Amino acid sequence: MQTRAWPGHGAVARGWRMVAPWLGLAMCCGTLLACSSKDIDPDELPAELVKFEQTLKLKRVWKKSVGDGAEHLRLALQPSTDGTQVYAAAHDGKVIAVQAGTGKRVWRTKTRLPLSAGPSTDGKRVVAGSSNGDVIALDAATGDELWRVVVTSEVLAPPALAGDKLVVQTVNGKLTALDANTGETLWSVQRSMPRLSVRGTSAPVIARNLVVSGFDNGRVVAFDLDDGAQIWDVLMDPPTGRTELERLIDINSRVIVAGSDVYAIGYQGRLGAIALESGQLLWSQELSSGKNLGIDVGSIFVADQRSELVSLSRASGRELWRRKDVRNRDITGPAIIAQSVVVGDFEGYLHWFDLESGLLQARVRAGKDRITSQPLVFDATLYVMTDGGSLYAFRIKPPKRSAAERKAEREQAESAGD
Repeated sequence: MQTRAWPGHGAVARGWRMVAPWLGLAMCCGTLLACSSKDIDPDELPAELVKFEQTLKLKRVWKKSVGDGAEHLRLALQPSTDGTQVYAAAHDGKVIAVQAGTGKRVWRTKTRLPLSAGPSTDGKRVVAGSSNGDVIALDAATGDELWRVVVTSEVLAPPALAGDKLVVQTVNGKLTALDANTGETLWSVQRSMPRLSVRGTSAPVIARNLVVSGFDNGRVVAFDLDDGAQIWDVLMDPPTGRTELERLIDINSRVIVAGSDVYAIGYQGRLGAIALESGQLLWSQELSSGKNLGIDVGSIFVADQRSELVSLSRASGRELWRRKDVRNRDITGPAIIAQSVVVGDFEGYLHWFDLESGLLQARVRAGKDRITSQPLVFDATLYVMTDGGSLYAFRIKPPKRSAAERKAEREQAESAGD
């Protein structure tokens, strides 16, 4: 029987037992672990939030309750958008659609499923997965159920949609392609799984008629979207260590396809760039993470195993800057908005850093609940889902213009009118 350990800083597994003291803060009461404060290594404590001069002004545009929260379950519930509406789901089975600009609810559907991943959307359908292995598709316009099917195991990664196909990856290492219109199985492939792995699953990505995903055996594999035939297979980093815990090499973060390159990172392994067409490993860098990557034109952003935010060159993997002021705060995968990179943390804070320099620009709190999933960015707005079941939207406030600037703008407008 396969045993899965929970991700996040401070996760401990001994034999087939599993202990998950979030952020290295061991539980001093209960049955999992007994300790005293003197037993805690100061290096394992979350970084304290220090005062700083805020250079960005932020505005919370709206907040919407989605459903009951899922504290400590480490689910892959994160918002998605089709460009007009934002979709979000809660563990209690509720799925909602809201207007992206105003947060006004368009529809809400009660699926009565323990939802654990998604929702994903292609503008026509909204698809989510459950802890029981269900995959459900809803009409994006109305929220009406289109179909539901049961796959082989728990779904802990958002499904991928492209045309009339949908691909879902389950925690048992199986990748299944479904007909997006009916839910009928088109093909499936099974990858070998280690006896011990970190809880989580890489989300499949569809690009150029390929399905690319990472697996718990440390491999990134590309399959033909039409029939599931393997196109290439890359081992990111061979397992090392004497114990099975030391040999964990899961790839739980979503791979990123950017142009002709694929970027992937392992839980206890390496960050690497792979050629999409051939599967050739272009470069790799020793760095570990179980969180989704962030990317812009020239940089990759990583929330590493110590929960430090790292910026690296896309061309070579060379480190550009590193922020330790979020260390051990169990930060999310990074999101890029304007000239900022944003991560959430275990106390519900969102930290905004300058893309180029890494300087801290702003900090805002989206409630008191943990933020587990990577924020979503669309149309200059950042959307974030908390583990408490609330969806928030934030925007950057434009800087105030001086009287002289406003006068110059009016004169320019009047001149253009003439």
